[in-house]
Amino acid sequence: MKKSTIPVKYGVFIAIGLVLYFLILSLFGVHTHPIFSLGNGIIVAFGLYKAMKDYKKEKGGDFNYQKGFMAGLFTGFNATLIFTIFFAIYVTNISTSFLPEMLANWSSHYHVGVGIVVFIAAIMGFATTFVLTLSFMQLLKESWNPKKNHNSPPVEA
Repeated sequence: MKKSTIPVKYGVFIAIGLVLYFLILSLFGVHTHPIFSLGNGIIVAFGLYKAMKDYKKEKGGDFNYQKGFMAGLFTGFNATLIFTIFFAIYVTNISTSFLPEMLANWSSHYHVGVGIVVFIAAIMGFATTFVLTLSFMQLLKESWNPKKNHNSPPVEA
């Protein structure tokens, strides 16, 4: 049985979408506002759903819950890793003023460095992937409920 390339392909597509969205926000100077991270969830949700749906179509009768779940996780984890690497490079080399600008909105007495912010971005991506994958598998899994025959008479006890 051949391995599917869907988790890698869609993971890269999702990551590209996230990077482009982030760069577009930075052009308008709003990339430091946390409210716009909702767009990340929409991009990830769309990409994950499409990947899992295509994976189900690719596997056909061989599709089951575990395989679909793993395909969703691998897709999201690939996207998260790629975006986290981009984000780390952006924060440390491209726009070193990003972190102080973003953290200025929060009143904190703790020292928050680049490492913890990159770590949090990765954890948020992994958590989003996990929750969305669980949700989408509820739509894509086969039902265990028996089919009802509406033409048969009711059974009396």
